[in-house]
Amino acid sequence: MHLHIIGICGTFMGSLALLARELGHRVSGSDANVYPPMSTQLADAGIALQEGFGAENLHDASGAAPDLVVVGNALSRGNPEVEALLNSGLSYTSGAQWLCEYVLTGRKVIAIAGTHGKTTTASMLAWLLESAGQNPGFLIGGVPRNFGVSARLGGEDAPFVVEADEYDTAFFDKRSKFVHYRPQIAVLGNLEFDHADIFPDLAAIERQFHHLVRTVPSKGQLLVAANQPALERVLEQGAWTPVARFGSGSGEWQLTLEHADASRFGVVHAVEGGDDAVVEWSLTGEYNACNAVAALAAAHACGVDLARGCAALARFESPRRRQEVRGEVAGIQVIDDFAHHPTAIAATLAGLRASTASGRLLAVIEPRSNTMRQGALKARLNDSVTDADHAFWYQPPGLDWSLGELIAPQGERASLHHDIDALVAAVVNKASPADRIVVMSNGGFGGIHERLLAALETAHQE
Repeated sequence: MHLHIIGICGTFMGSLALLARELGHRVSGSDANVYPPMSTQLADAGIALQEGFGAENLHDASGAAPDLVVVGNALSRGNPEVEALLNSGLSYTSGAQWLCEYVLTGRKVIAIAGTHGKTTTASMLAWLLESAGQNPGFLIGGVPRNFGVSARLGGEDAPFVVEADEYDTAFFDKRSKFVHYRPQIAVLGNLEFDHADIFPDLAAIERQFHHLVRTVPSKGQLLVAANQPALERVLEQGAWTPVARFGSGSGEWQLTLEHADASRFGVVHAVEGGDDAVVEWSLTGEYNACNAVAALAAAHACGVDLARGCAALARFESPRRRQEVRGEVAGIQVIDDFAHHPTAIAATLAGLRASTASGRLLAVIEPRSNTMRQGALKARLNDSVTDADHAFWYQPPGLDWSLGELIAPQGERASLHHDIDALVAAVVNKASPADRIVVMSNGGFGGIHERLLAALETAHQE
């Protein structure tokens, strides 16, 4: 079968393309914004990419049309390739529906949902199952460094871990993607307002989460973060599946911090006399420890004992773009992180602050998500950078509100930039040995990480 994927370089659609290729399908795709790491993965898999959208992409060099077109959720009516598809009469489907029909049906599916931490938690769970010899399949919205790819089929009868996104499915299917997955185990890690471009308020997102809860069978399991009011409201709408909670000091799965930076923490499975173990690993931050407890609980539901799971976490490497150290020059680290929601920005900085023995923490932030562009959460941005010694803000094109006015109360601890070259120069001028520069964006940010490292090399040449 020849699959053509419109919007192939998004993390979800690119991962789906890898699964289709592994199934033996011929895969092609198009997108308007092709950049690593997804473009590199696709090229390595032999998947042909077309830059830009157009009717010509719907036929190969011989003039043959694909058997099925898979449409990404970022595409809308008016897109030239979408319009050509609709006029052509070719068969089409959404990515989430294709995943359900061709990959997930008949598998034990574990869905990882939540506003924050989905990629990291799903990566941890896949690694725990792999370390236990279960050969899991997975589709993750990032590249887990323990595997080197964002998706694989795994064993035919093995569990399948899927990052379960609440964003809508396609221009013709406005349900959240995760309602297609029909998991046996669902992890609900947290829930806040996000995706202001499609959801009017938090209650609308809660309804979508409850649609996911409705799909989990009574013989399955819901693993739900404790002390999350929005998740409790979701469960109050009805739950037909056993619920186990996890969190800091509460629930069936309890977290106890032993180091301030959470590089060492205890886990207690507080049922029937309980079970406990300690995790020592390279990650930092209480939020990562909570993600780990969620992954341990899900792995336990798949037959992995707690001690073995904790030992595996010591060998876990965070996914690409999740506190990923991109390089170090003259004792100055450049760290890449996907944080773009105020809660995630604050959690990332708190974790790095706790693990920074000396030197300053310099935050470089691009508020480019649809929610940020609309200004829905802008009032929380100032408080999100409390742990940074200096925040360098970049105002991307298309931001409809004044970032400068917003950050004015930060005074000398913040600076605003409209040009990436000028931003790089300002960061390099500020940075000193032992400092850590953490770049936070959910996009490519103009290749700023490499530009920072190159500029630091030039500035610190002997």
